[in-house]
Amino acid sequence: MSKTYSKTRILVECALMIAIGTVLSNIKFFTMPNGGSITLLSMLPFVLVSFRHGAKWGLFTGFVNACLQMIMGFYPPPASTFLYFLGEVLLDYVLAFMALGLAELFARPFKNRTVGVAVGTFAAGFLRFMCSFLSGVLVWGNLNDGLAAWTYSLTYNGSYMLPETLLTMVAAVLLCRVAPQIFDRQAR
Repeated sequence: MSKTYSKTRILVECALMIAIGTVLSNIKFFTMPNGGSITLLSMLPFVLVSFRHGAKWGLFTGFVNACLQMIMGFYPPPASTFLYFLGEVLLDYVLAFMALGLAELFARPFKNRTVGVAVGTFAAGFLRFMCSFLSGVLVWGNLNDGLAAWTYSLTYNGSYMLPETLLTMVAAVLLCRVAPQIFDRQAR
């Protein structure tokens, strides 16, 4: 297979995963009042890209998805300063979605592929949670209803990110058990 054909194939697959992730992100079981929701496995396509093509392609796909998500549903920052705006863009979108592309890195140390998929998926979801948590503390801290910003952010973001991450991890493990070839690194 030629190198051009291989890269084109990977780009097409990444574009399809972004499209699937976008559709799944609009199927919501629960939506929080200030953003965030539990969706129908919207993180799974991005984790799959990471497992199939590595962190480089996973990060790229996450970045493109972040740009698309900002275009489709961007909310103004709580303050008018550029620093708050930049923090929101980076933490709520760019870094949060790019974190999903690191799943394969966390799975590498495990010889058992299913365990690696579980750990990698959970770790990537946890990194996405940490981005949301930091955004809640640093950018959205003024919405805390009298609580400390870190307590409010932990509770608010944990209430939807933990179930979303666990659902994605369970789905990834089940998919790995039923069709392990989907998680195989693709030749380059």
